[in-house]
Order: sequence, then C-alpha cells, then structure tokens
Amino acid sequence: MSRTTRRRTRVTLSVAVLAVVGATACTAEQPPPPTLRVDRGTVATSVSASGTLVAITEQNLGFPQAGKLAEVLVGVGTRVEPGQVLARLDDFALRQTLEQRHAGLAQQQAQLAKIRNGNSVEAAQATLEQAEKILDATEDQAEATNNANYSATDRAEKQLEFDRKVLDQAEHRLEADKRACGSAPPKTTTPPPPVSSQSAPAEKPPSGLLGTGGSQSATADAAPAGSQAGSGGGLVANPACDRIPADKQAVTDAKRVVLSSETALDTAEQRQNVDEAAGRLSIENARQSVVTAKNEVDSAGSDKPADTSAQEAAVRDAEAQVALAQRDVDNTVLRAPVAAVVSAVNGAEGEYVGAATGTTALAPGSSAALPEIAATSGGGAGGGAAAAPGGGAFIVLNNIDSFQLVVPFEESDAARVAANQRVEITVDAVPDLRAPATVLAIAPSGNSTTGVVRYYATIVLTENDDRLRDGQTALADVMVQSVDNVLRVPSAATRTDAGRLVVDVRGPDGAPVPTPFQAGLVGDEYTEVVSGLTEGQELLLPQGQSTT
Repeated sequence: MSRTTRRRTRVTLSVAVLAVVGATACTAEQPPPPTLRVDRGTVATSVSASGTLVAITEQNLGFPQAGKLAEVLVGVGTRVEPGQVLARLDDFALRQTLEQRHAGLAQQQAQLAKIRNGNSVEAAQATLEQAEKILDATEDQAEATNNANYSATDRAEKQLEFDRKVLDQAEHRLEADKRACGSAPPKTTTPPPPVSSQSAPAEKPPSGLLGTGGSQSATADAAPAGSQAGSGGGLVANPACDRIPADKQAVTDAKRVVLSSETALDTAEQRQNVDEAAGRLSIENARQSVVTAKNEVDSAGSDKPADTSAQEAAVRDAEAQVALAQRDVDNTVLRAPVAAVVSAVNGAEGEYVGAATGTTALAPGSSAALPEIAATSGGGAGGGAAAAPGGGAFIVLNNIDSFQLVVPFEESDAARVAANQRVEITVDAVPDLRAPATVLAIAPSGNSTTGVVRYYATIVLTENDDRLRDGQTALADVMVQSVDNVLRVPSAATRTDAGRLVVDVRGPDGAPVPTPFQAGLVGDEYTEVVSGLTEGQELLLPQGQSTT
C-alpha cells in the first residue's frame, strides 16, 4: 500500500467517524461543526510497502558499498545488542566528498541569498545615472575643447594676416627704396684734400663712400648704384640706396615669419579637426554606455524572478547531493539491527570487502528470498556484487528470536529509504499491534516485475510479540523524515487556496475564518506549522469533508 493510499484511508476513517456522530444527532438538533485543534507533537512522513513476515534464525550483514575495513569490533561468539557497532570501513574519501558537497551547498545557498537580497535593479539604475552624467561631462569637455581650438585657429589666422601685412609693407619699402635709389638727384660732397707722399695715411672713407685709394678712377669704379662722381672729384651718396640691404633683410625676415604663421595655422586647424573627431567618438561611446545601462536596468527587473527559481533548484540539487554523501558516510558503520550472537566474521582489519550480498540470500542483507524471484536466478541483494572474503556474508548473526520483512519499494520511495531507519510494522491479523522495526538494508539495484522496477528492502523487527506468526501479511511504514515537538495541524484540515496552505479557524461566532499559514514538513497525518497559527486554536474541517 502506498503512502498516499494510507493517508486517504486515515482521512476517510476520520470523516466516517464525524459522519457517524452527525447521523446520531440528526434526530435532535443540528450538531456543531466538527473541530480540531492546533497542538504540539511529532510530524513524520513515511513510505509504505507490504510483504509477508518470515521467522529468521540467521542474518547476513554487510556494507552497502565496498571498502577497506578500518575496524572489526566483534568476533565469533560475541553477543550484540540492537544498534551496537560491529565494524567500520575507512571513510576518508567519503568524508572528503561529503565536505565538498557541504561546500557546494553553502555556495549555492549564498548565491541564492545574493539573488534574493541583491540590489541588481538599484545597481543597474545607479549605473545608468552615472553613464548619463559621464555623457554630459563628455559633451561639455568636447564643447570646451572645440571652443579652445576655434579660438586658437582664429588667433593663428589673425597672426598670419598680420604677418602678411608686415611682409607686404617690407616689400613695398624695398621697391620704393629701389626706385628712389635709381631716380633720386645726386648729392655732392667735398672731396678730401690731396694727400702727399709724406703726409699721414688717409682715413677710411665714411659709409656710402667707395675706395681707399687716391685715384679718382678707382673711386668711380667702386661707387654704388645711384652714386655719381662730383665735378670736384667727390662721391654723391643716396640714402635710399643705403636702405636697400636692410629692406631685403626685412623682407626675408617677414617671409620667414609668414611661413611660421602659416605652419601654426595649419597645425591649429589640424588639431581642431582631430579634437572634433575625438570628441564625437567620446560622445558616441558615452551614449552607447547609456544605452547599455538602460538595457541592464530592464534586464535586472525581468531576470530576477527567473534567476531566483533557477538558483532555488540548484540549492535543492546541492541538498540532495549532501544527503547522498551523508548516507554514504553513515553506511561505513555497520550496526547490529537486533540482539543476536555473531556466528561468522569474514574479514579482518585492512582487508577489502565487497558490497553486501550474502551467499545464498536474495534479500538485501538477509537470508530471505525476494518475493516473485526464483531461487535459481543466482543474483544477490547487491545485484551480483562481489562477495565478502571467505565466500560468504561479512558478518552473520544467529539465534535471533525475531521476524523480518522483505518488501518492495517503488523507485521514488526507494530513493528515500536507507539502512537503520525506524519502521513501524502493522499486521492485518493483529489490528492493535504497532511493532517497532529497523531497515537492515536496501538493494542498490532494482528488479523488474511486470514492467515495474522495484527495490527490495529487508526490515527486521526489534521486538518480539507472541501474536506474530510466520506468513502473516504486514505493512511496513518507514519513517524517512520526522520532526518532534513542533506546532502542527491535522493534514485533513488543510486545503490549498491561491497556492497557499489554508485552514479554517473557528471564529468568535463559530463561522470559519480562512487563515493561511507557513508550513514546514508535510507528514502523513500532520503538517508542521512554522508561522501563522498558535497552539490551541480551534480548526474546522473543510466544508466538503464536514458535509460528508
């Protein structure tokens, strides 16, 4: 029987009781609606399967996985009690794996908290505002640079214009002096007195006079253009002619200045063009940053719910990895499921043992045959895994006055069943019996029967009862998860409204008040209350159930 079937049965029984109470009172006045209360207790979830009780006299024990024996704590003839540690495998590698899984879970939980509490939208908005400020600053800088370049180009143009005017003036002066030098009337000067051979050496003629000798012919030959020999033998000097060399030098200097100014203007114009192009590029880059920031704002607003869901799934996956790694570590410790005497130990410290299969048994960790499986199949509980050293089970317990139950679990339920979990056994022939038991082992591989894959588990009763008989039909409820001393409500009183769990709280006038609450563990009969309800509150069954 599945867990859902058992839960429906319990709800049906509860409703039936309420219906009987209502029927007995129909002859009188209308009875008050049935109520329940919020109380404290245990909330447990279980998986169920049925099988046949088998009286056992021998029990084969082993580890679910192969490994190196680190400790063997019992020997042949040792009397053991339920839960006593019999042996341990070297668990170093498995513990390292468990640590890695814990680290991975912590990382995924931190990432989930970061997404939930993160300010991605605010950060994206702040980035957008900063990008807009940078765009404004870039435009201001480009404008200031262009204005400075325009001013520098304008000054260079004015300087060139001024230098060209200076050049024109120098050229005009040169042309005027040239004309004046060729057309101005001569100016007579008094010749120096004759120099005798016995007199002092003649002085150097002043500027504008030619020659140092005493002959008139030499003087005439050396006279500059525009100078003429006077009738008295002297030279005629023209000031315009004297200015011509200076005028030429002035023209040369003015041309050099104009060339320098032209170069400066070209440089200023080139700088202006380059800076304008760079400014436009900077502005476009800043605008692109603004567009990108706007896209990030839109993306942050729409991606956060999806990112949260994806990360929640990653956290659940990491939690499952931790649970599997923890179970692997737990399975390195072999405990006695019941009180017994050790009849065989097949292994010593330092040796390697295979996964538990037993020698002739087909049930996981037991000598009982699996239902519906032929004894000649040759498969063990481990699906053909290597046997322990010596060709048999690792540890064999004998002289056990108890019963075991070999039951098949569906795939979804088998993933939650593990060795040493608590079990409650109910027997059809003894309705008031609730026998405690323990999961001995569960097969690591499944068996396909009529197209359905099932995993067989061996369950051992930890207490004996004189009313139990071999072959009785029994139901095993394996407690896969439970919490104690928590606030709880009967699951029959809950319903789902708009995706939330709701119960009807009895109001002051007796009318139901729908009250949502936050649920924790949802068990078979009760649901854990995390918040939203208080202890002692009266609850009404949902209308459909109370009417029924």
